[in-house]
Amino acid sequence: VQLQASGGGLVQAGGSRRLSCSASGRAFNSYTVAWFRQAPDKEREFVSAVKYGIGTTYYSDFAKGRFTISRDNDKKTVDLQMNSLQPEDTAVYYCAAASFLHDDYYGTDRYHNFWGQGTKVTVSS
Repeated sequence: VQLQASGGGLVQAGGSRRLSCSASGRAFNSYTVAWFRQAPDKEREFVSAVKYGIGTTYYSDFAKGRFTISRDNDKKTVDLQMNSLQPEDTAVYYCAAASFLHDDYYGTDRYHNFWGQGTKVTVSS
């Protein structure tokens, strides 16, 4: 599967941004899709994921209550709605996917073998 992330840009603190991950290829509904982010001079970290099949969702602690992940298998997209953004949310956001990924690994980047190119989100104070 090939992934393309979009929707990044500049947003003021307290604002919202919606990222989208578009996929091409077969059997999209068999993939767990996740969002990761990498801030300048920091390691990449898990943001959120949505499981294949029933679409169970997972969030990092900093994303809970502010971010919402959703998927549309017909359109082959996974969106990340981000609200109440803060300057510390500034990062390049990547979508990633893995087929039939075990629940234990949704938050570990090395288990996702397909990656989009990243989209940059800058939150100004």
